[in-house]
Amino acid sequence: MAMPRRRYPLQPITKLFLVALGVTAAVWVLRGFGLLAFLPGVVLWLLILLCFALGILSTLQRIR
Repeated sequence: MAMPRRRYPLQPITKLFLVALGVTAAVWVLRGFGLLAFLPGVVLWLLILLCFALGILSTLQRIR
């Protein structure tokens, strides 16, 4: 069965937010397992702040 097409395609900023969120989650999990333990904590904080900023921009773009 084919997936139905989205009525409203995702905006580029929303796609970027979802990618950043996925990368942040992957880094967080891998750092927790110790595979990316060499990464400084500031990298994770920057990714989290990037997700917040992109989420706000995505929301503002959607309500505009």
